[in-house]
Amino acid sequence: MSAAANRRQTILNLLRTAQAPVAASKLAERLGVSRQIIVGDIALLRASGEAISATPRGYVLASGADPDGAVLRTVACTHSADEMGRELTAIVDAGGEVLDVIVEHPVYGQLTGQLRLSNRRDVDSFLHRVAGAGPLSSLTGGIHLHTLRAPDESTMAAVIKSLRVGGFLLSEE
Repeated sequence: MSAAANRRQTILNLLRTAQAPVAASKLAERLGVSRQIIVGDIALLRASGEAISATPRGYVLASGADPDGAVLRTVACTHSADEMGRELTAIVDAGGEVLDVIVEHPVYGQLTGQLRLSNRRDVDSFLHRVAGAGPLSSLTGGIHLHTLRAPDESTMAAVIKSLRVGGFLLSEE
């Protein structure tokens, strides 16, 4: 096996055992290569069928079923860009995790941004990074989906209630 193939196998092993997203710079440092080499390796791994997602905090290897038996739910939301922090904080304060944001673009179709936000520090960090770029929901007039994760049904119910009270859920009317 070539050195590059060994490196890609090591990346996969690191992602499989990681408890949190792993930044490309950390992988590069650990493997003694440039960040750009890691980005290329990730692209090749994805092309070979590996389910690697890029989040704002680093790479994660997607798994099939949730090993903890957590509850997953997709919700439709709407709000202005100024209200994004309130929405995300409402979710994490109620005990939920925001896995992603999804918008339906008229030209490109479904666009998904991996978020993996589970506490206020994650939310604050994300808001700082998105400040210059703007949220994906700005492409759709504020309408978007979130995939949410909670440890159990009662926590998910609290998250949904928090979104409803905040006026963030898209009305079916």
